[in-house]
Amino acid sequence: MLKAGIVGMPNVGKSTLFNALTRTRNAEAANYPFCTIDPNVGMVTVPDERLDRLSEMSNSTKIIPTAIEFVDIAGLVEGASEGAGLGNKFLANIREVDAIVQVVRCFENDDIIHELGTVDPTRDIEIINSELILADLATLEKRRISREKKARSGDKLSKEELSLIEKLVPHLDSGKPALTAELDEDERKLLKDFFLLSSKRTIFACNVNEDELATAVADPESHPLVSKVKAYAAESHGAEIIVISARIEEELVDLNTEEAKEFLTDMGVSDSGVSELIRAVYLLLGLRTYITTGEKETRAWTITTGDKAPAAAGVIHGDFERGFIAAEIVHYNDLIELGSKSKAREAGKLRIEGKEYVVADGDVIEFRFNV
Repeated sequence: MLKAGIVGMPNVGKSTLFNALTRTRNAEAANYPFCTIDPNVGMVTVPDERLDRLSEMSNSTKIIPTAIEFVDIAGLVEGASEGAGLGNKFLANIREVDAIVQVVRCFENDDIIHELGTVDPTRDIEIINSELILADLATLEKRRISREKKARSGDKLSKEELSLIEKLVPHLDSGKPALTAELDEDERKLLKDFFLLSSKRTIFACNVNEDELATAVADPESHPLVSKVKAYAAESHGAEIIVISARIEEELVDLNTEEAKEFLTDMGVSDSGVSELIRAVYLLLGLRTYITTGEKETRAWTITTGDKAPAAAGVIHGDFERGFIAAEIVHYNDLIELGSKSKAREAGKLRIEGKEYVVADGDVIEFRFNV
C-alpha cells in the first residue's frame, strides 16, 4: 500500500494532524521539539459520498471505503542532512514514503514554541527543502562514484545514470527539488531508481488558528501567511495547498458525524479540512477509485491511474484478472442521474468493455470472468 509521510519543523502541528487524520490520539502532541521520535503509522479511510448514494440505491448491508496509509515522521531541523536533531531518522523514514504532506505553521501563538523563535512558513519550507536536497546531492555523489568504473567499461545503464546525474546536480545546486527537473520519459523512469527525497510528490497543509479557518478556506489570499505558502508552493513545487486547523480537527475526533457537522457549521465551514486533505493526497499518490455495489455491500476499490480493466479486476482477486472476460460498466454520475442499472442500460450508458479499457475514477463495475 502506498504511504504518505507527514513532515515539517517541530511544533507545527504534525502529530495533532495525524491524530485528526486517523481519528485517534496515538501520536503524542506536546509543546517541545521531537515529541515524535518513532514514526506513528495509521490507516485512513478516504471520504467518498458516492458510496452512501450507491448503498441507498442497492440497499447494501454495509459500506467499505478505500484507504491509504499516513506516517507521522519526526520533526526536522536545520542540519538534518548532516545528522542534526533526529535528522538521520527523519531522512530514513521519509525515504520509505511515496508522497509528502508538509505541514506548515501559519498561526501565531506565544504559548507554542517555534524551533527558530519566530513564525515564517516560507523559511520553514526552505529549510526542509534544503535538507532534502543536500541529502540527495550526497546520494548522487555516491552513485556517481559507484557508476563511473562501470561506465568506462561500456555499461550502457551506468552511462545513462551518469548522464542523468550530470543533469540533476546543477538543478539541485540551484535549490530546486528533483521533482521539478525537466526530464524526458526515460529519464523519469530512471529517476525512480535513485529514490531521491526531493523527487517525491508534495502537498502543503497550512495549519491556521481556529478563528482564522473560515476566512482562510474561503479566501487563502486574505491570510498573509497562507497566501505566502500558496505562492511559494506553486513556484517551487508546482504544488497545491490545503488549509486546515489541526486543533479543530483534533476536537472532531470525539464527535459523531452529526455533531461534527454542527461543530463545523458553527465554525463557518462546510467540510473538514482533513477530508479535503485525504482526498488530495489520494490523488497525489496517483490513485483512483472504482466501485462495486449490490445488496451485500457497496465497496470502493483502489487502482492506479491508467490501470486497465483486467488489472482493476485483479484488485478484488487474482482469479478475476487471470480469467477476465469483460467488464460491465456504468459511470457513477450516469447511474445516479438515471436511477438504476436497468435504466442506464436502456439509455445506452451501461456498456461492456474488454481488456484494453482504461478504468476511470467513479466507474461502477461488475466483472465477468472464468477460471
